[in-house]
Amino acid sequence: MTSAIAERKKEEIATPQSGEPIRNRRVFVPLADIYETKDRLFILADMPGVDEQSIDITLEKNVLTINGFTTPNTENELKLVHCECPEGNYRRVFTLSEEVDRDGIEATVKNGVLKLILPKSQKSMTRKIAVKSE
Repeated sequence: MTSAIAERKKEEIATPQSGEPIRNRRVFVPLADIYETKDRLFILADMPGVDEQSIDITLEKNVLTINGFTTPNTENELKLVHCECPEGNYRRVFTLSEEVDRDGIEATVKNGVLKLILPKSQKSMTRKIAVKSE
């Protein structure tokens, strides 16, 4: 029986997408899934080792930028024998459409997964138009 689950790996950014790096560390593009309901978009981004104090999210015009910073593992008595999650920081950039209500964006992080909730603007929502007889 073959598995239908595709292996997903962290993709390293060759060069920063903008700005100057302040640390000499690898920077990865976090894997992300995007879901939609009739009134919201949800982005779930995998950022192992990142907590709420080490995430920086900015919105400038239509560009939503996520930066996550990890701290190096300093367990002196441990010797790494196999590594599938190399240390590094995270950076992901999304361009938002006019459908997103910028003032209502929320973010939470739990167990290395960043969850962004992007409510849709009232203008972009589908609405039913009543038909009246004359």
